[in-house]
Amino acid sequence: MSRIVGFETYDVRFPTSRTHDGSDAMNRNPDYASAYLIVHTDAPDGLAGHGFVFTIGAGNDVEVAAIRALEPFLAGRDVDELLGDLGGLSRELVGDSHLRWLGPERGVMHMAIGAVLNACWDMAARRAGQPLWRLLAELEPRQLVELIDFRYLADVLTPQEALDLLQRGSVGREQRAAALERDGYPAYTTAPGWLGYEDSRLRELCEQSVEDGFELVKLKVGGAIAEDLRRCAIAREAVGDGIGIALDANQVWDVPTAISWIGQLEQFDPAWIEEPTSPDDILGTATIRRAISPVRVAAGEHVPNRVVFKQLLQAKAIDIMQIDACRVAGVNENLANLLLAAKFGVPVCPHAGGVGLCELVQHLAMFDYVALSATTEQRRIEWIENLHEHFVAPAVVIDGRYQAPEAPGASTEMRVDSLLEFSFPAGPAWLGEQVSS
Repeated sequence: MSRIVGFETYDVRFPTSRTHDGSDAMNRNPDYASAYLIVHTDAPDGLAGHGFVFTIGAGNDVEVAAIRALEPFLAGRDVDELLGDLGGLSRELVGDSHLRWLGPERGVMHMAIGAVLNACWDMAARRAGQPLWRLLAELEPRQLVELIDFRYLADVLTPQEALDLLQRGSVGREQRAAALERDGYPAYTTAPGWLGYEDSRLRELCEQSVEDGFELVKLKVGGAIAEDLRRCAIAREAVGDGIGIALDANQVWDVPTAISWIGQLEQFDPAWIEEPTSPDDILGTATIRRAISPVRVAAGEHVPNRVVFKQLLQAKAIDIMQIDACRVAGVNENLANLLLAAKFGVPVCPHAGGVGLCELVQHLAMFDYVALSATTEQRRIEWIENLHEHFVAPAVVIDGRYQAPEAPGASTEMRVDSLLEFSFPAGPAWLGEQVSS
């Protein structure tokens, strides 16, 4: 009988602000960071689970502290019992009255719960000898329903409706799994579009993205309208008329500004406008969507929980759901989000613009295709080019398509040398830097 023996955590930060990688209208100088967790067991084979929360630098230490505060909930518990009831563990952590008081179900503690649950799912997949997407896809519909907390959802999604959706999605899943392993999953790239890039680099990266097989690129907007008009024109000329250009405002506008600004950018035929206003402004987002149609609205990377996703869908505020692997309470809550999207017939294009997000969220999108939505139509996973080398089993994109992971786990394990090199503030990458904590 093996037990959980404790947590090992790291404050890992990468100095991406030096090259403006990740820069946008709201976040001008991000240092991509990971509040990183290893859940250790005393199993003879060294079984462990790896998870993290993505941040952009300052405050990463706060997230690490929140993760460490959850250690007593798992320490000493039987591994078989814990992994055999990950739905119960999710409800226990999310429903704890003391932890809820710090949210409820949003913010630093909710994301920390997500890191712990994701680490446990990584452990479960490792023990099963399967990549996470396949482990999830091979669960029976009733087992998947048992993983989900339907509290606050039953007015639009009942357990029976979820079961019906999953039973329909299970038909043909073996064939789709084989197709996924053969053909991969569609991707789009944000590599050209960071707001801090020079025009020459924007053009070069747009042209390179087309050569690399991407059929959609994304640009950050919202700094200044004259700059956005110039940059969109450069991008459209570089990629041609047959390639999609998505736009991302990163929440910087209020409702009237969003409507006016998007109206001026509509000439470039945007595939969607992402996060045009506050992620909490459900009615404002719905107003924007009505006003800018046929330009589509995408949102989700900062949506804190399944309840807000439910209301965005109820209000007909979004055309595209963008789940994030580290914003909500882990795999379990994202299963609920995927089911909500399926219920409302809204495609899911996961957010992956951050260190490790491509690695983890690919599993959720691939599960959705194989065992729930049964389609990749209008669906793409975001791809960024940098920082994959720090992972033991990095995500791989070839000819504009994610390759299905084969290694057991959730692709969340970071290389030991990277953990040591980029640990903040004492790692070699940070020594001598004048930075805030």
